[in-house]
Amino acid sequence: MVVNLRTKRQLVSRILRVGLGRVKFDPEYLDDVADAITRDNIRSLITANVIQIKPIKGTSKGRAYFKKLQRRKRGTKQGSKKGSIGARVGKKEVYVNKIRAMRYRLKVLKSRKEITNENYWKLYKQVSGNQVRNLAHLRTLIEEVRSKK
Repeated sequence: MVVNLRTKRQLVSRILRVGLGRVKFDPEYLDDVADAITRDNIRSLITANVIQIKPIKGTSKGRAYFKKLQRRKRGTKQGSKKGSIGARVGKKEVYVNKIRAMRYRLKVLKSRKEITNENYWKLYKQVSGNQVRNLAHLRTLIEEVRSKK
């Protein structure tokens, strides 16, 4: 005798706060499940292991791992590169890395007391205002500041 147990499945999922797909009934005790009307009846069947909850299925990382291996195999050396540098690394990313490097250099110099606080902020603002091209240029500006002392 085939019994429609959809409402029982919904009731179990509401009681245990799990999805409908995770609810599993023992096929030998389907009549008992069909007779269970109240939440207490359902709870007793759960404790008796007539109703079970399937474990959560996670997303398999197998395909992602395989793709990563493939990517690692493919050559990214000079002859395999296509497109300009800007196509591979964005302008903003380059700018952010450059600014961070210069700010870190200034911070280190200030902590070592090699430049004063006023000079630090003057150079910091120049870096922020894009007046400093790179670390070498920053180094020359720092030398100028030191020689003015």
